[in-house]
Amino acid sequence: MVMSMTGFGRAEVSVGNRDIIVEMKSVNHRFFEFSCRTSRGYSFLEDKLKKYVGERVSRGKVDMYVSVTDNDDSSVEVELNKPLASGYIDAMKTMADEYGITNDISVSVLSRFNDIFQITRPPADEDAVFADVKVAVDAALERFLSMRQAEGEKLREDILNRAGKIIDIVGEIEARSPQTVQEYRDRLYAKLSEVLQSTNIDDQRILTEAAIFADKVAVDEETVRLRSHFDQMKQFLSSGEPVGRKLDFIVQEMNREANTIGSKVNDSVLAHKVVDIKGELEKIREQVQNIE
Repeated sequence: MVMSMTGFGRAEVSVGNRDIIVEMKSVNHRFFEFSCRTSRGYSFLEDKLKKYVGERVSRGKVDMYVSVTDNDDSSVEVELNKPLASGYIDAMKTMADEYGITNDISVSVLSRFNDIFQITRPPADEDAVFADVKVAVDAALERFLSMRQAEGEKLREDILNRAGKIIDIVGEIEARSPQTVQEYRDRLYAKLSEVLQSTNIDDQRILTEAAIFADKVAVDEETVRLRSHFDQMKQFLSSGEPVGRKLDFIVQEMNREANTIGSKVNDSVLAHKVVDIKGELEKIREQVQNIE
């Protein structure tokens, strides 16, 4: 199957005493790049998640957000920073004395200064946390990959349709190319007849010139290679592996053959067909840039 490099997935689950939210999205990138933001105190998850996601995603810039809320408050300890609280109280008293204002110090007023409280939790069991987070990650990853697959199928269909148009044009070039040689021979014969008039025309010379012309404008090798590249492209698009880089190379090769044909043809009809091929190749190239 073909996978796009763009996708989005989100999941929200409750596992044990933890509420976990995972969001992930990706955009095009030449390689696999992963960045992760986590709730405070859970940064240890980043490396684990990079390795875990990297086993399922080979290309693309993936951004992930993980929120973990631990609802188990039984082991939470809140301590008062007494030196800091005393400092606040002394400062408030000084303020009241120097400015002649009411000293309304109270517990509720002091509680607004969060830094006088120190909240501590026992060290988290990293393996247990990661096991819980994986539940949410798997759900988000499933939606993420499903979106990439659906988009990839659309890209595959579009590329095959455009490649099919190219092969049709190649067939038209192959049919038209021999005609250009015959037309060249007829023009050459007519020109010599006009110039030489009653003088006998050397038919062998005309055949030789036509043969030289035919050799210069022959595009058989290029059209055969274009068809071969097309067959390879179909095989890649039917494989279950990441094929973005391979397809990019194939498109470059097809474009090279099209350029060679364009440099050889000496006919306006064929020149326009080459332009059509290159137009379709450019659209294919743009689509290939989105494939994993």
